[in-house]
Amino acid sequence: MNKDYYKTGFNQGQGGFGGFEGFDFSGFNQGGGQNFDFDLGDIFGDFFGGGGGRKKQKKGRDITVDMELSFQESVFGAIKKIKLTKTSKCNSCGGTGAEKGTQMQACSACSGYGKVRETKKSIFGNFITERICEECSGIGKIPKEKCSVCRGYGILKREEEYEVKIPSDIDDGETIRLTGAGEAIKDGSSGDLYIRIRVKNNPLFQKDGKNLVTELNIKLTDAVLGAKYNLETLDGNIELKIPEGMSFGEILRVKGKGIPKENGGRGDLYVRINIKTPSHLSKQAKKVFEDLRGEGV
Repeated sequence: MNKDYYKTGFNQGQGGFGGFEGFDFSGFNQGGGQNFDFDLGDIFGDFFGGGGGRKKQKKGRDITVDMELSFQESVFGAIKKIKLTKTSKCNSCGGTGAEKGTQMQACSACSGYGKVRETKKSIFGNFITERICEECSGIGKIPKEKCSVCRGYGILKREEEYEVKIPSDIDDGETIRLTGAGEAIKDGSSGDLYIRIRVKNNPLFQKDGKNLVTELNIKLTDAVLGAKYNLETLDGNIELKIPEGMSFGEILRVKGKGIPKENGGRGDLYVRINIKTPSHLSKQAKKVFEDLRGEGV
């Protein structure tokens, strides 16, 4: 076959093989001539590298779990531990399946090659293909003596504990991945562990970028005359000074009490002022307010 034949006969860009249109293959397996046992899908797959000569690296199943954090942990980060019962590599044999202290030997099925060659007949002639040896899973070696702990499987189910570093300023619904902490398989890499974060609601604080927002209820007289209030923050309680003449909805800023920044430092805490209006007044208090109204206050 010449180069031009591959250009016109195998028109991959059209989603098919245009050079064979109108050709009837049915006569190849009917009386008179030599019979061929072939499958076009297998032939073309092997020919273009889709056969058993190459095999994608095997990987174990991924695992997804939920982890609940307090609001404070989501802001500052934390170190959490998680326990899982899953398939893991055998610690005794290191996943090889061989008894500790014993050697591996060449696989008799593939003669230590890791692959098995097969010859297929086709309309184009004989094709030699390779597939991964099922006996040794492509390693080329098998245990001379099987591991007594995992019985030669290289893997077993057990409980494992992982330490998870939660970064600061993580939000509800975000996911952390631990590479290789998923299900293990023999002669392949372990899957990954995905930890989906669930953050508990906090009735006092909300996030606004790298800042936090909270509300503080104060008395009407304190709004007019000024006062000092005990304010709860994520770092503990502080004393907040309320200046004279505060209006409803005004905001005070407390520097450095917000969310940690990547390059150091922290955002701020913004305090929205709510003024409590008294529903009942004594006669004396009512007279005071009437006098104030008379003065245009």
